[in-house]
Amino acid sequence: MHILLVASAFNSLTQRVQAELRDHGHCVAVQLAHEEDPVREAVRREHPDLVVAPYLKTAIPRDVWSVHTCLVVHPGPVGDRGPSSLDWAVHEGAERWGVTVLQANAEMDAGDVWASATCPLPPVGKSDLYRNEISDAAVEAVLLAVGRFASGTYTPVPQASGGGCRPLFRQPLRRIDWGSDSTATVVRKLRAADSRPGVLDELLGGEWFLHGGHPESRLSGRPGDVVATRDGAICRATTDGAVWIPELRPRRAPGGPATFKLPATSALAGRLSAVPERPAPLHRTGDDDAWSEIGYREEAGTGFLSFSFRSGAMSTEQCRRLLRAYRFACSRPTSVLVVGGGRDFFSNGIHLNVIEAAADPGAESWANINAMDDLVEAVLTTTDRLVVAALAGNAAAGGVMLALAADEVWCRAGAVFNPHYRLMGLYGSEYWTYTLPRRVGAAAADRLMRDALPVGSAAAHRLGLVDRVIPCAPQSFDSEVGALATRLAALPATQSRIHAKKEERDRVDLAPYREAELVRMHRIFADPHHPYHGLRRAFVRKERPASATAVPQPPFPRG
Repeated sequence: MHILLVASAFNSLTQRVQAELRDHGHCVAVQLAHEEDPVREAVRREHPDLVVAPYLKTAIPRDVWSVHTCLVVHPGPVGDRGPSSLDWAVHEGAERWGVTVLQANAEMDAGDVWASATCPLPPVGKSDLYRNEISDAAVEAVLLAVGRFASGTYTPVPQASGGGCRPLFRQPLRRIDWGSDSTATVVRKLRAADSRPGVLDELLGGEWFLHGGHPESRLSGRPGDVVATRDGAICRATTDGAVWIPELRPRRAPGGPATFKLPATSALAGRLSAVPERPAPLHRTGDDDAWSEIGYREEAGTGFLSFSFRSGAMSTEQCRRLLRAYRFACSRPTSVLVVGGGRDFFSNGIHLNVIEAAADPGAESWANINAMDDLVEAVLTTTDRLVVAALAGNAAAGGVMLALAADEVWCRAGAVFNPHYRLMGLYGSEYWTYTLPRRVGAAAADRLMRDALPVGSAAAHRLGLVDRVIPCAPQSFDSEVGALATRLAALPATQSRIHAKKEERDRVDLAPYREAELVRMHRIFADPHHPYHGLRRAFVRKERPASATAVPQPPFPRG
């Protein structure tokens, strides 16, 4: 079928639904729905068999849904209605949730049900759930609904009336009472607001939206005070412990420019001189559950270097810290090193928010891309062990190239790859001109860069971007990777692979690839009028794109 996706943003779920539908043989076009007229024009242009809305904050026009079947994805179980479904679920501590695909009509979320799916809600942030458990359930329900529609024999089920619509989850409901709220309560409030809209709070003379929350049991202090910093995060005391808050966003001043999230210590620069830094040990043993962005552990002759950066973005400092940790991991007596694991994002490359906040964004872009290149080079030149990149979630741009530097790439089923740079106006670096053609061939590499389309896990495996797709729940990925990696380390053939790898690396001079890429990137960063700077600014500040149709479209006939 020819399916038109209508979405308020080309977000992670929209990208995954597009990739999954294409993998199932459907022709898919995408239209951003900031206003009604572009949606009408897209329907007239595309003549779709079906309209699907994976992520929609505005209503589909009546003259569209009354003529075409329009299926809306609602991130809540059958009967749940309202714009803050997942916020309420996390806030109330729901252990299971669901996704409903319903037919658009005149009443929001009240249409007939075409399909639904349920999922667990582990104790993590809302945005993490949305990209993982909710995304899995949404794809299951969408594929079922599309199949039912294609059959021509299915009649959707009317919803029971009288359920009512839950209200928007506003800031007064999110407010933290530092004098009485426990650590568990504070963490739950923070997780229900992650990554939007954050929790509005007062801190060190300013108003900030707090983003992200991790419990801390060893540190304490006067409730509300900042008692420590770590990995760019601040630690604030609660009534019975403390919480780590990785990011802050200043409240927008009336008439002022849009604000954006930054590492908490960067946002509070100059106000934390009396606050001690409390680093966590890199090498974890036993039941050490201290929160940090980077950690290392060993198991049965295998090293596991895990990292989790907010939104997958990696600043200059984060790249350098990860490189130091990688070098430590390579000093350990292991034959296999797994990089990644855990859950959610692997990496999305350079940190555009930190770059935007810099006094000289061009210079910071240059520093960040060189730090990424240093990290990728370290992985590429590791010749005394096999390196496995384990992608629990999505990866884009330089993050994909970081993964491709490894000897093997494993991903969870459902991960989405964006192995391109074009939509941000960049040529790209991270040795992509070496690793991408080596993996998929020159023609496919050119196509991936040119088309700038998201690639689902199944298609990534067919292309050769990944070597293994692991079909498991998000919570199980780490243990599945651990079992596979320890088996790989025990194989007799592993040592011969390491020897062959060293011989191959000795024959390849990587320097020309980096030099040629960086010549083009430096030209971009140094030109203040280059489109990259405007595209970065719009992306960071969540400004509406210049064109409502600025979404990459499949390069094949529609019909």
